[in-house]
Amino acid sequence: MEFHHISVLLNEAVEGLAIRPEGIYVDCTVGGGGHSYEIAKRLTTGRLIGIDQDEAALAAAKKHLAPFSEKVTLVHSNFSAVDQVLDDLQITKAHGFLMDLGVSSYQLDTAERGFSYMQDAPLDMRMDPEQKFSAYDVVNTYSEEDLCRIISQYGEERWAKRIAQFIVAQRPIETTFGLVEAIKKAVPKGARKDGPHPAKRTFQAIRIEVNGELSILEDAIGAMTKRLYVGGRLAVITFHSLEDRIVKNAFRAQEHPCTCPPEFPVCVCGKRPLAKVITRKPILPSAQELEINHRARSAKLRILERIDEAGRE
Repeated sequence: MEFHHISVLLNEAVEGLAIRPEGIYVDCTVGGGGHSYEIAKRLTTGRLIGIDQDEAALAAAKKHLAPFSEKVTLVHSNFSAVDQVLDDLQITKAHGFLMDLGVSSYQLDTAERGFSYMQDAPLDMRMDPEQKFSAYDVVNTYSEEDLCRIISQYGEERWAKRIAQFIVAQRPIETTFGLVEAIKKAVPKGARKDGPHPAKRTFQAIRIEVNGELSILEDAIGAMTKRLYVGGRLAVITFHSLEDRIVKNAFRAQEHPCTCPPEFPVCVCGKRPLAKVITRKPILPSAQELEINHRARSAKLRILERIDEAGRE
């Protein structure tokens, strides 16, 4: 299947980075290269680093970004390893980082990747196909208690306990439709009438668990902030409330890192702000974008700008 992904909040994210023609930019989730193309287009002597853990995405990005090949370096890695990636490239700092989180349209629409509850396929959900741990392992080896925990925590699913019970009772489950069947049995019929597909939240939760999506996010934001030049920006696009909450809190921690008790008259911890939040409220997709791409409906963009430790931009 040809790699196809509609870049969400494309103009808003690229404009939010305030691209400098001579700057160094890192697209930490390059996907098919949609955001990267717009960044590279604005560079003259600058450089773009594209990171992705999916080899299919990197192959598509290489093709899409061919007109800018002299400016672009693609790396097979995860954004959690951004320090190592930049060190290997002998880059100390960057003028901007972009993270477009979540699963791509290509991954959802490619049945054999096992991300979609709408297509039957072996349970997989690995963003990096070279990774051994998959959705099959979560569904068939986790205890009922652990399944309930991740479905409740990562899926914010009210029926998590029943779903975990029905999954365990139906094991072994080898396919996406087998998992959907167990979920539909668990969710009362009356609860299915309104809202999203009954399997949506559980599939989201298992995908997050398989790929460790939330556990790496806060540390990655901290690492990227430290790597920014003063005036450089970090833009993050999220697709569900858990991601957005982590990003919001991580941004706040970079802006207000002081850990002194509120009753202290002056700061004694010595922690100084490294950044300021540009987006007090997240930027949302326009009505026009939502008409074109319904998968953008939950997207939120937040932007952070690096300052020096004296508070200057």
